Amino acid sequence: MKLVILDRDGVINHDSAQFIKSPEEWRPITGSLEAIARLSQGGYRVVVATNQSGIGRGLFDMDTLNAIHGKMIREAALAGGRIDAIFFCPHAADSTCECRKPRPGMLREIAGRYNAALKGVPAIGDSLRDLQAAAAVDAQPILVLTGKGRMTHEQQGLPPGTQVYADLAAAAAHLAA
Repeated sequence: MKLVILDRDGVINHDSAQFIKSPEEWRPITGSLEAIARLSQGGYRVVVATNQSGIGRGLFDMDTLNAIHGKMIREAALAGGRIDAIFFCPHAADSTCECRKPRPGMLREIAGRYNAALKGVPAIGDSLRDLQAAAAVDAQPILVLTGKGRMTHEQQGLPPGTQVYADLAAAAAHLAA
């Protein structure tokens, strides 16, 4: 089984400093839905792993998060892609939970659900915490320069072996080649 793990905000959809709090605010990054289709059609199981501290902060509730994710799943399907699962951490940024990236709990949960070792599995994100979580489970950290990606790329201390692509479409083209 081929598996790929995607962060959501800044990778699949445009991010917002005020959080994505409704389906109306969720807007795909150009080419990201087609990239998901390319990965799906290339035999990958596409799994989303996303921190959603807006729940813990009381900015939106589970029904709203489900509606946002429903929209994302439908739009990916309309582009010919499939999102196999969505894992999320609902806790606020100051939480000591194990599921909030950069901690690897969410990725370990994915490994358990799919009964898969994550060594070398592509894990695509736009922030250092996405890359750190990937490195913690021996997944392949991949940085995209959308969202916070450009700022992340300028930082010191990216995990060794991090691959860098302009966006999810470029990363998918490389993976599904």
